[in-house]
Amino acid sequence: MEPTPEQSPHHAYPDHWEADVVLRDGGTARIRPITTDDAERLVSFYEQVSDESKYYRFFAPYPRLSDRDVHRFTHHDYVDRVGLAVTIGGEFIGTVRYDRINDQGRPASAPADEAEVAFLVQDAHQGRGVASALLEHIAAVARERGIRRFAAEVLPANNKMIKVFRDGGYTQRRSFEDGSVHLTLDLEPTEKSLAVQRGREQRAEARSVQRLLAPGSVAVIGTGRTPGGVGRTVLRNLLASGYTGRTYAVNRAFDEGMTTLDDVPAHRSVGEIDEQVDLAVIAVPAHRVPEAVADCGEQGVQGLVVLSAGYAERGAEGRELQRELVRQARSYGMRIIGPNAFGIINTAESVRLNASLAPESPARGRIGLFTQSGAIGIALLSGLHRRGAGLSSFISAGNRADVSGNDFLQYSFEDQDTDVALLYLESLGNPRKFTRLARRTAAVKPVVVVKGARHSGSTPPGHAVPVSRIPDATVSALMRQAGVIRVDTVTEMVDAGLLLAGQPLPAGPRVAILGNSESLGLLTYDACLAEGLRPRPPIDLTTAASPQDFRDALADALADGTCDAVIVTAIPWVGENGEAETGDGQVLATALHKAVAGGAAKPVAVVHVEIGGLAEALAAASSTAAPRPRTVTPADRTRAATTSSTAPAPRTGAPAAPQASTAPEATPTPETATDHGPGRIPAYPAAERAVRALAEAVKYAQWRRQAAVPGKIPEFLDDTIDEPGAAALIEAQLATAPDPRGRPLTHDEARELLGRYGIAVRPTLPAPDPEAAVAAAARLGYPVALKTTAPHLRHRADLGGVRLDVADEEALRRAYGELTDLLGEPAELLPVVQAMAPRGVDTVVRASIDAAAGAVLSFGLAGAPSELLGDTAHRLVPATDRDAAELIRSIRAAPVLFGWRGSAPVDTAALEELLLRLSRLVDDHPEVVSVALEPVVVAPHGLTVLGASVRLAPPPARSDLGPRRLPNY
Repeated sequence: MEPTPEQSPHHAYPDHWEADVVLRDGGTARIRPITTDDAERLVSFYEQVSDESKYYRFFAPYPRLSDRDVHRFTHHDYVDRVGLAVTIGGEFIGTVRYDRINDQGRPASAPADEAEVAFLVQDAHQGRGVASALLEHIAAVARERGIRRFAAEVLPANNKMIKVFRDGGYTQRRSFEDGSVHLTLDLEPTEKSLAVQRGREQRAEARSVQRLLAPGSVAVIGTGRTPGGVGRTVLRNLLASGYTGRTYAVNRAFDEGMTTLDDVPAHRSVGEIDEQVDLAVIAVPAHRVPEAVADCGEQGVQGLVVLSAGYAERGAEGRELQRELVRQARSYGMRIIGPNAFGIINTAESVRLNASLAPESPARGRIGLFTQSGAIGIALLSGLHRRGAGLSSFISAGNRADVSGNDFLQYSFEDQDTDVALLYLESLGNPRKFTRLARRTAAVKPVVVVKGARHSGSTPPGHAVPVSRIPDATVSALMRQAGVIRVDTVTEMVDAGLLLAGQPLPAGPRVAILGNSESLGLLTYDACLAEGLRPRPPIDLTTAASPQDFRDALADALADGTCDAVIVTAIPWVGENGEAETGDGQVLATALHKAVAGGAAKPVAVVHVEIGGLAEALAAASSTAAPRPRTVTPADRTRAATTSSTAPAPRTGAPAAPQASTAPEATPTPETATDHGPGRIPAYPAAERAVRALAEAVKYAQWRRQAAVPGKIPEFLDDTIDEPGAAALIEAQLATAPDPRGRPLTHDEARELLGRYGIAVRPTLPAPDPEAAVAAAARLGYPVALKTTAPHLRHRADLGGVRLDVADEEALRRAYGELTDLLGEPAELLPVVQAMAPRGVDTVVRASIDAAAGAVLSFGLAGAPSELLGDTAHRLVPATDRDAAELIRSIRAAPVLFGWRGSAPVDTAALEELLLRLSRLVDDHPEVVSVALEPVVVAPHGLTVLGASVRLAPPPARSDLGPRRLPNY
């Protein structure tokens, strides 16, 4: 929508202010600037506002807008006068405007930094969070235009508007003047305002998914008149699942006299249905989808599941069709699952929804499943069914043009029917947001992820997402930091999900192994060692062991305080005639369940070989009723937040609905009690699979205990950091950069900038000839190092470009000659001289900013072996003291730093401090887009940074810090 000539020509229409948002009830709306074309919409909107709301807006009866009012409210310069509108179906449901004012409250222009703000929301849409969303967006617009404060006059009786300002989280001042409340809001985002914003986002997005999964009525659009076809299959599955709501069959090809199909009311369009339709499943060809969406939108349908294919998976033309589909649906306030989706399932007894192509509804269980692939969804549903596991919910998002894995995490966090969230992802549309949501969700329930398309180097067909250049190993490390259990295959996902959904979390890595096969026990023992667990010697019950022997041994292991988990191994019994007997799996399963029921809360897994019916009996032996979560009280949350890592391990379980809070980002409790007996015991056909699942549970439990007491950024850093000085240097350097992409700093410039943050880089002096090298050495003092700085030789000591411990002038001249004779002319090699550093371990410290993932801190040992093996660890910035300590200990070569093979341990405390200082630099100054400190020589006492490279550039946009909005891919 473009401005007319009547508007200020030098302020173009700001289309980047347009945004789709999710409202409090889960519906969507569009926020955009008001233009002169909106006069009729504004008048129509105002006519639908009650007299009371008009009185609150204008402080007097104001039944209609004058022509002058309409002109004033639709003509803006987008700088000193701005108006935003919230629209659904193209019509206004709420507006906000600001006018810049001076100290006397009169209209003004910059540099005045205060504006008067006023809201008006249609009565029918009050209570949906419209004003709160408008406040976030108008505040962001004002900050962009140099406005730092809002002033508002509110009548004392207008409690709703006062609450909007009060709950926004901004610093505010309040006074009572001339019969009205005068409010002043500082618009600088605060920790509280950001927490409020994210809390509202979480509740709204969770509610939007909940509306899709628990509709009161479903219309299947595209149901064929004859059996078969996608639409008819979905209708059949809906009926077979026992869906508790109303169901309708819709097809424009139905005969006018046709009233039912499969005993379901049949209609030619959604518009013919007399009752409210909450969810529509669209199964028509792509070219007919817009007509179906419009039909649904006009009738107030709340959400869509689009099974139709022919969109972004078909190329550029299909991608544009997909974008138009999303725009059309959101214009009516609807969210979309799909297109090219497989469907959705909700097994809750009050819903029993199977709006998918899955022929059978899974059993009711405690696992939530999200997948971006229909084929993988089928495989996961089948695998879970074979293993006796049930689901709470299932979403197959297809091209996931709208509802994504992030939305599923928002829903899973609050869903009390879900104990474990499983996600198969092929792309991450917003990695920053994903890691934030995953960290919060993982604090109360496990999140298990399989990431497909890891090495393809391109986005999967149908997924239009921002490109991230960070390698998959970095993505995996960042997921681990957020508490995500990252596995490689869907089989491993099922294995881990079964253990986490049915068993308590282990208190540590100590594992007891018992069974009736010595060989299987040894295989399990070896697998535990390979996964970093601490197994006890296997207990061999011999092949003559009875189910009672298994029960007694398991009970003893559970009572033993020196083990944290138990793996039971079982093979078929051998009869007196020497032939193998399959045994009675039900009897053994019952014995194991009885031992678990009377023992301590420790995870138990079973590895079995060809024992008929055992896996099924273990999965079904306990009650099939889902546990009833008890409400987690504030006292529980406080107790959990102060739990030390030595406290008993918490059981997994669904959290209670979050309490209303202005700080929803606080770490939730890791404990949720459930009223149920022994859980299902997972069974595995191979020792390696059981052990791998248990190892993931051990690492996750450790992360969760640590997350209850988060790390800190040491205060001592504040006394040795010159943030304003660094900012001035960065501003000056960028001002001289002709390239808008930024520029690399010279060695001296990098030294000066890093020095502002207490990072000392050992100086180097150029040595273009032997005489210059001798002069440099005399200045620095012997012994010195002579090294090349040519790009193709930098940090390549293996190519002979470095001479160390040069003791005197004669040795220096000799080394210089050898270097040039071997590698080339000085002009090509760019030699430098540097004072020798104390001996130690050579390491590499880096930080870089990825537009999608954010700032990442990396650490590894220097040298070709580490590079070849990819032995580098990563953490998101800002890093805490715990992050820094874990970072240097998480590489495989970490023992080298701690006295490996009798060598002296190095000063890891100094290394951690360096990591924290670098993290602080890139966090404070997003213009620092990359830093490489190489090598960093860490000695037994102290460290030396021998080389540093820094690149500055205008900071990439931070979508996670602006007002909440739905992505537009």
